[in-house]
Amino acid sequence: MELELRHLRVLCAIADLGGVGRAAAALGYTQPAMSTQLRRIEGMLGEGVFLRSSAGMELTAYGAQVVGQAREILVLADDLTRLRRSGTPAAARRLRLGAINTPVVPVLLDSLRDAFPDLFVSVSSVYATGELLSLLEAGELDAGLGCDYPGLPVQHSPKLDHRAIRTVPVFVATPAGHPLGHRLEIPLEGLSEETWFVSSDDGVGWPGAFYDACQAAGFTPAVTHEFHVLDQLQSMIAKGLGVTAVQPTVCPVEGVLIRPLAGDPLWQRHLLLWRRDLVDASVVEAVHHHAVRTHCQLLAQAPHFQKWVTRTYAPPRPADGTRRTPPGPVR
Repeated sequence: MELELRHLRVLCAIADLGGVGRAAAALGYTQPAMSTQLRRIEGMLGEGVFLRSSAGMELTAYGAQVVGQAREILVLADDLTRLRRSGTPAAARRLRLGAINTPVVPVLLDSLRDAFPDLFVSVSSVYATGELLSLLEAGELDAGLGCDYPGLPVQHSPKLDHRAIRTVPVFVATPAGHPLGHRLEIPLEGLSEETWFVSSDDGVGWPGAFYDACQAAGFTPAVTHEFHVLDQLQSMIAKGLGVTAVQPTVCPVEGVLIRPLAGDPLWQRHLLLWRRDLVDASVVEAVHHHAVRTHCQLLAQAPHFQKWVTRTYAPPRPADGTRRTPPGPVR
């Protein structure tokens, strides 16, 4: 068996959609056929690309490298196909990109400028994913960076398509001197008496997901403020005026502490959305690839997220207190 572009698309689809069944449906395979294909690919590569868990399929460290390179190869292949059709080098392309509040944007634009000098990106700041969807549906934007939440998948017309960038837990930002600040994880119920800064309706499930998590934790926030300007928000939190839910990629300012919530009661899925008729497949692949890479870079630079990852995946200690050797990759 030789590695082909279709095999790379299989790996990328499973990584994007988080499961063999969903990837099979997206690519037109049956689930058994997709599972067989994945086993053959991993057998040929000689190492596991995915970890199987109750939550779905997660990339191994080796798998992250494989899928990252696969995306680059697919972008190049699409460029070659377009070049063959036109007989001339690809002309300069323009992309109208909308983005919700995310620190990914500056690094992403810089990466795209360096990697694809023929792609001219104009960016528009959009607060809510719901508004972003409306602009895409109306043809006023070509693509967008948005989000949704587990159990509340984004809904749109057949004019649009979307692809997951990353699903991450929602963290909490508190004043540095908060009484629970010494804890590695802060229980949501421990913040029941706090004043909360809650961003306004994003049209796809927030702040409903937040209030549902609070209700499940046994409380309803007594005092809330509707506010989402991050710089000013962090300044108010540093002064002890309240707490707020944040993305784990957020870099705290002095006086602000960012911690995971115990049990991870809130999650957010970051998405690339685009108009099928306005964006070439090669542009989609390029933007998605660099959005994934940028998100991974920012998470790697966030100490609070790295501590959460280490605790989440660290093997438990035996009763005698000795350290266990972590298992090798799934093969």
